[in-house]
Amino acid sequence: MNRGEIITQLNEILIDEFEVDQEVITPEANLKESLDLDSLDYVDLVVLIESNFGVKLIEADFKTMVTFEDFYSIVENKIANK
Repeated sequence: MNRGEIITQLNEILIDEFEVDQEVITPEANLKESLDLDSLDYVDLVVLIESNFGVKLIEADFKTMVTFEDFYSIVENKIANK
């Protein structure tokens, strides 16, 4: 799975499962402000990423995520290292 496929799939999850407006999803946008997810939503996001990509995000991963680009890179790195 290449980076473009990962980004496309992650964006589809955000749009379909969390009703995120596609226009707010840009690489430099602030992830937390754009998504406006509560703690339960983050749990759901972790489960969806694990079921779709076979990797698990942990709390420390979210602490380093600021932008969508950070989000994509963390998931991409976890996939590459599994």
